[in-house]
Amino acid sequence: MESCRQTTLALFQAVDYTTFCQQAHPDFSPIGWHLGHIGYTEALWLLEHSAGLPSQFPQYRRLFAADGLPKADRVRLPDLAEIQSYLQTVRAAVFDYLDVAPIDEQERLWRWLLQHESQHGETIALVLEMIKRQQNSIPILQSAPSPQPTLSPAPQTLWPPANMVCIPAGSFECGNDSIEALDNERPVHRVQVETFWLDRTPVTCEQYQQFMAVGGYNNPRWWSTEGWEWLQTAQVTEPLYWSDAPDHAQHPVCGVSWYEADAYARFVGKRLPTEAEWEKAASWNPIALQRQIYPWGNLDANDDYCNCNHSVGRTTPVDAYPTGMSPFGCYDMMGNVWEWTASWFDRYAGFEAYPYRGYSEAYFDGQHRVLKGGSWATQASSMRCAFRNWYHPHVREIFAGFRCASDSSVQHPVD
Repeated sequence: MESCRQTTLALFQAVDYTTFCQQAHPDFSPIGWHLGHIGYTEALWLLEHSAGLPSQFPQYRRLFAADGLPKADRVRLPDLAEIQSYLQTVRAAVFDYLDVAPIDEQERLWRWLLQHESQHGETIALVLEMIKRQQNSIPILQSAPSPQPTLSPAPQTLWPPANMVCIPAGSFECGNDSIEALDNERPVHRVQVETFWLDRTPVTCEQYQQFMAVGGYNNPRWWSTEGWEWLQTAQVTEPLYWSDAPDHAQHPVCGVSWYEADAYARFVGKRLPTEAEWEKAASWNPIALQRQIYPWGNLDANDDYCNCNHSVGRTTPVDAYPTGMSPFGCYDMMGNVWEWTASWFDRYAGFEAYPYRGYSEAYFDGQHRVLKGGSWATQASSMRCAFRNWYHPHVREIFAGFRCASDSSVQHPVD
């Protein structure tokens, strides 16, 4: 908990009050609100609900509760020093309670709160990235795409496909029943997956540049109906966190919506993997016939295995962590960028809400796509193959990229 807090507070070094209170995007709260919400949630669950103590800061309830104020009204905040004092007061009381808490009964709640802070810390990081781009006059919304489609053929692909691995048919154990598992990860269950091929790495900037260069953002041929409709409104011509610098060529493309990922996959004659396919490729050991917590095994996530926890502070080349390779030979399945999947976020059979119904259940609405793997800003407590992230398919502000999949039965053209 102390390590997680140090990572959170480090994000606020040299942050002025304007930045602290700025709403960089209508869908995201100011970073100062996220910091206060972390303290509020810890106090609510551990001091009030668990220890039975009265609220020490009732004036913060409406301000920092998730259902208290609309995001646009969360910009009038106490300053950083006051909120840090609030967090310190709450944390001191929490650690006093820890001395007497029935931790055997409550461990799952404490681990949930640790991940809650980690997740808000990543949101703080991406809001700061948006603010930085705005301050550097890098527009979040680019100019409108040309109305004239460019009718360019998809690049031809050799079969068997280059830079892809074959994941053979068979069942595997999906999900997570461990003490840190969130409600939407439970229970562990077997899933049958047919043979498919998966990219060894996330799609790189160099690869995505080919889609852009032939007018991919102008050509409805590659877009789903919903994706093309979104594009006409969004008016974008490149990923949000795009860089065409030569030293970024082998970095994963970052800041794409699900619609952009889907369009690129169509462009190269592939598709996005399902959540189950992605998780099997990341976690299943075909020799031991058992699932692993991480692609590399069961040793805790750290910067020897993947780009996570702000250790680098940006994306890295997709093959920079060979020790983190999955048993099937895939790179970068943890860290660097989140990866969109083809699946809608939904409950597993036997799902039980925890610690409250709205944490996951409110998002089982058929409107959120699953992302897997984590990013360079994800803390270790929220990294594992079974972890499930979810966002609307139009969201591109998160540190998200993707890799492509292909069915073994598909006959790809040959040069």
